[in-house]
Amino acid sequence: MRLLPILFFCLVPYLQAQEAPMEVEGAMTVNVLQARYLYERGAIFIDVRPTREWTWGHIHGALHLDLLDHFNDLAQPQWPRQMPLVIYCDSEVCLHGAHAVKMAVSWGYRQVFYFREGYFAWQLLDFPQGKGLEGERLVFSRPAP
Repeated sequence: MRLLPILFFCLVPYLQAQEAPMEVEGAMTVNVLQARYLYERGAIFIDVRPTREWTWGHIHGALHLDLLDHFNDLAQPQWPRQMPLVIYCDSEVCLHGAHAVKMAVSWGYRQVFYFREGYFAWQLLDFPQGKGLEGERLVFSRPAP
């Protein structure tokens, strides 16, 4: 029984959220105001959070490509590599956004913006938001088999 508290304190550091990197090579890190500027100019926003979080709220018009499920669809060669992509997750403690940005850059996308502050910062400023499927932008369709 004494081993349980010791084991708990040894594992706590591994259970804490990790801070996302400040930058991702090949992409430009943008803050919430810069993200809004890109939004107003028609950039494609990609939300890489799990579906459950997406349905609770997301940037209005964002495309939902869960990092662990559909994000790899962007690797398909038919998607134009010159379109501006703003990729985001929850906040600075979500590593999914950084991983997704690295992948998009490696697939040859030329205008990749890393919105590190993520949805929580967008929500705090009461910028346009959707819930559920409301406001989902259906830009991509799955390639035919």
